[in-house]
Amino acid sequence: MERKGSQSRDRGSSRERGYGKGPQTMYKAKCSDCGEETEVPFKPDPERPVYCRECYAKRKPKRY
Repeated sequence: MERKGSQSRDRGSSRERGYGKGPQTMYKAKCSDCGEETEVPFKPDPERPVYCRECYAKRKPKRY
């Protein structure tokens, strides 16, 4: 039996759906753990910590 509806269609990547509207602005920041300079896709808030990719991965809760 063939399923009808949105689940049976290939939706494509986010770029194909129109979400990727050009290059994303990246901001320089200093990692709050290791002090290494990194780039993030949001404007850093001085009141909140920013982590590089490696330190963020160490802090992220494990998914089971």
